[in-house]
Formats: sequence, C-alpha cells, structure tokens
Amino acid sequence: MGFQITPEEYVDYIVLAGEEIEKNGEYVTELDAKTGDGDHWVNLNTGFQKLISMQKELKGMELASMLNRIGMTLMSAIGGSSGILYGSGYLAASKALKETKVLDIDTLYTFLQTELTAIMERGKAKPGWKTMIDSLYEAVEAYRAAREEGQDERQVIEALRRGAAEGRDHTREMEAVKGRASYQTNKGVGELDPGAVTMCIQLECLSDYIIKHKL
Repeated sequence: MGFQITPEEYVDYIVLAGEEIEKNGEYVTELDAKTGDGDHWVNLNTGFQKLISMQKELKGMELASMLNRIGMTLMSAIGGSSGILYGSGYLAASKALKETKVLDIDTLYTFLQTELTAIMERGKAKPGWKTMIDSLYEAVEAYRAAREEGQDERQVIEALRRGAAEGRDHTREMEAVKGRASYQTNKGVGELDPGAVTMCIQLECLSDYIIKHKL
C-alpha cells in the first residue's frame, strides 16, 4: 500500500508551510515591491497564521470538511485576489473529494488538479501569465507525467517538487499579463513572480513532508 495522508497530517503540513512562508517574509516582500503591490506576503502570511491558530479544530475534521474550512478561512483572512483564488481552490477540492477519507497518490493528484483548475477559472488566467498558477501548473504536469511513465511514488513526489520549482523559476522570463507588473515597461521580465514563489514554498513543503514521513 502506498502513502496515505490523514486530515491530521495535512494540517501538520499546513503548519510547516505557514512557518516557511513566515521565514521568507523579507524576501517575498522585497520581490513583490518590484513587481506587485508589496502586500502579497503580508496577506498570505496572515491567512496561514490563522490556519496555524486553528490547527486543533482542523485536525478534528473529516478531509472534505477540513478543506472547506481551510478555503473559507483563507478567503476571509487573506482578502484581495489571493484570498479569493486560494479559497476557490480549496473549496473546489473539498467538493471533488467529498467521499475521500485520506490523500494518497491518486487523490492527491485529484486535489492539486482540481485546485489548479479552480484557480485558473476564478482568476481568468493561464499558465505563462506570470502568476502563482505557473508553479502549480508545472508541478501538476510533472506529477501527471511521472505517474503515466510508471514511476514509483517517491519519484512522482520528487517530480512534483521539481516541477513546482521549475514553474517558479520560469516566471523570471515571463511577461506579466495581469497585475501591476503588466503596466511596467518590461512587464516584470527578469524578476520572479512572488505568487509563484509562495506557491512553490507550499508545494515543496508538501513534497518534503511526504518524502520524510511517508516514503
């Protein structure tokens, strides 16, 4: 039997991701000041610190209810476009996994793919537009490809991690289509997108948690 992530363990991952996001505050804020409104980290960190404070409550929930609660919390605590996008991703995942008890190699893919689709639809954005989507999209594509190639679970999760980082790094050469960076003369070319950076942090933390504790 392959790895399984219980709701309680998913919350443990959320705590780790929140701590890592908090550590990167200065870096992400400096980056966002160049390409965005300068408030991305503050907003996202507020949302994740709220989740950390709720960890006991969240650990007592079934998976779908927990994902729904996370989505609603992020939507209200983060505010702005990031809150709506993250919230939409988690709410869609909650519906897609309403009969699911734990996350495994199959249902984790469903979760990430559903989240990606919901964020793209709600944000009316696509891969290549220099947003958080780029890290998530390349991570999901790497995950899918590794599974289709018959790679083992560790290789699949390593592909997920690698794809997230590559998606983040690819935003450096992209021209922004939306947001403040799109109004700059160079459209943000030469700088990483802060949303892709923080999305990558989360996906790397998730991958590392699975590899360390489950594989």
